[in-house]
Amino acid sequence: MIKETPETPDNADTSAAPGTTHFGFRQVAEDEKAGLVRGVFDSVASKYDLMNDLMSLGIHRLWKAAMLDWLRPRPGMTLLDVGGGTGDIAFRFLEHGGGPVAVCDINTEMLKVGKARAIDKGMLKGRDAGGIDWVTGDAENLPFPDNSFDAYTTAFCIRNVTHPENALAEARRVLKPGGRFLCLEFSKVALPVLDEIYDRWSFKVLPVLGEKIAGDRESYQYLAESIRRFPPQEEFKAMIGAAGLARAEYRNLTGGIAAIHSAWRT
Repeated sequence: MIKETPETPDNADTSAAPGTTHFGFRQVAEDEKAGLVRGVFDSVASKYDLMNDLMSLGIHRLWKAAMLDWLRPRPGMTLLDVGGGTGDIAFRFLEHGGGPVAVCDINTEMLKVGKARAIDKGMLKGRDAGGIDWVTGDAENLPFPDNSFDAYTTAFCIRNVTHPENALAEARRVLKPGGRFLCLEFSKVALPVLDEIYDRWSFKVLPVLGEKIAGDRESYQYLAESIRRFPPQEEFKAMIGAAGLARAEYRNLTGGIAAIHSAWRT
């Protein structure tokens, strides 16, 4: 349960009125959310990776490494990374021996950052040459044919989608039979005391860091709120199964601050 503080209002009722959805702790029209989220990430794109380090004290790197270890990239394995505009997962996948990658993100500013990082790393090859394609697209309506990829990953993205169930259905659609789904996302803290520390960090420190480093307090206030709105581990696992992905399971990271969810396309 969210602690009742000035920064975290009573959040027990997570339902939204018909035709609306959550944008952090606010209710907004469903057709407005994608634009609002796009604005958040357009604003923070240039500082996104630095802020990830500051927000997680660098631990997000270990979480991403854990996801890649569970995926076990191999030569020729094709990957779609959704919402990974700055390229963190794509670069790691190729460095771990994986095959061609498509990075799909709705935010062109995030993709610009990823492409610039690819230039710095000398990773300029496109997917046809075993490298990375950078594609502007919506997680709920992916611009790829059915049965296109061996693996689908998404990290810290799906909680920002208007209809996560649609994104999960799209993940299943674009995976080949036998393909792997992996989602790294902030989740429900499972350890006593840690949840209180994490709440204070999220709502007192994170917005201040956003203001000082990225010049955007409101976007990081939203990001903290969006984490609290995301379904806890068992509920999200059930959503994955309802989307038709099989053998859903998850692993908690850092006491449940984050979790990796895994499933398969049968």
